[in-house]
Amino acid sequence: MSGPPRLFDRDLHRRRLERAARGYAAAAFLKRRAAEDIVQRLEIVKRDFPLAVDLGSRDGAFAAALAASDAAAKIGVLFETDLSEAMLAGRPGPRLVADEEQLPFAPESLDLVVSSLALHWTNDFVGALIQIREALKPDGLFLGAMLGGATLIELRGALMTAELELLGGSGPRVSPFADAYDAAGLLQRAGFALPVADVDRVTVRYDHIFTLMADLRAMGETSTLVDGARRPLSRKVLARAAELYADKFAAPDGRVVATFEILTLTGWAPHAGQPQPLRPGSAKMRLADALQVQERNAGEKAGR
Repeated sequence: MSGPPRLFDRDLHRRRLERAARGYAAAAFLKRRAAEDIVQRLEIVKRDFPLAVDLGSRDGAFAAALAASDAAAKIGVLFETDLSEAMLAGRPGPRLVADEEQLPFAPESLDLVVSSLALHWTNDFVGALIQIREALKPDGLFLGAMLGGATLIELRGALMTAELELLGGSGPRVSPFADAYDAAGLLQRAGFALPVADVDRVTVRYDHIFTLMADLRAMGETSTLVDGARRPLSRKVLARAAELYADKFAAPDGRVVATFEILTLTGWAPHAGQPQPLRPGSAKMRLADALQVQERNAGEKAGR
């Protein structure tokens, strides 16, 4: 039986994270934003979490945001994991090099799993979610943030148009991303209860396309698509893409805009004590009565 398609070169992704680790903090504004948002959500959850894991912790943005918040008192032990050993270096606390596609945690061993801007690089996103759900205790909580469908829509358009013009065809250059509706459905497919997904859209201004690309490299977020990685972009294509980007997406001050969309996902490991949907037919009042309208048979016209 074949597995999911291999979209990303995970070893290449690890190497790029290793390269980015030294200067990561200078470009980690999206990571910090996502981590701080997760912490704010934890602050309103009336629960304690004795054992928590941060998947894809990078430079420890979640732990830093947590330490500065009221939610810190709710967390007992926080394990930080990352695909890159260099990202974990130089920080105190329990840390573990781990692949988000192959989690090392025992079933029903964790109270909380968080992940900010790491899981969109998994080849089998649903499989990763299933592993997270299985590692959570019943009624355990998952809070995750990932890049969504509108991310880098301007860059995708500029690169595609440049390749079509100069090469007569184009290939994928920016990773595909899910939208909020898809993400909520994927949580449900993975067996999570009470799935919720919402969107935070961020617009960032850059001097030009090349400063945007430099930021993506510093974040470790450059594409590792298996097909795209085999055909490096030529200087001619990049130069044309820069022209197109400036023509279509420049702000009045001459700087170009780039869109990043952050999807935040919430799901609970199933537990008998959670709210359950009513069984079909169990309603105590008819909809027509609640709306104070006359009920008609299917096909019956109004006024008869």
